[in-house]
Amino acid sequence: MRRRARLPSAGPTAGHLPSWLLGRAAARGRGLVSAALARHDMKMWHHVVLAAVADLGPVAQADLGRTVSLDPKDLVGVLNDLQAAGLVVRAPDPADRRKNAVSLTAGGEQRLEECTEAGKQANDELLAPLSAAERAQFLEMLRRISGVR
Repeated sequence: MRRRARLPSAGPTAGHLPSWLLGRAAARGRGLVSAALARHDMKMWHHVVLAAVADLGPVAQADLGRTVSLDPKDLVGVLNDLQAAGLVVRAPDPADRRKNAVSLTAGGEQRLEECTEAGKQANDELLAPLSAAERAQFLEMLRRISGVR
């Protein structure tokens, strides 16, 4: 098991602020997940887009961008990377041939499975200090705080 790097103390004031603590936890979580995805030649946004295509696909490129809240120019770059890696294909949308629809390839499905497992393991490492009951409670509290259901 890897040793966690000791972070500098925030001091007595900031160290008690929920916003500061949530930010530190989020940064640690992003770091763990980013490292796990990198071992599969993926970046965070690439994984987010790949997962959204799996959930929605085939999906119009514009709808995909709105769903993941990614600027259209940035989405094009991510899709170019994913297409170059053989993970997605873009083709005219059957519902509106003026638009592109994005779908996963078989390779994209496989990579998504690998990255989903890697992300799960990274999140398990993040939450390792908590018991199963504490994890469930923590996730429910995070959903309430963030407004995500």
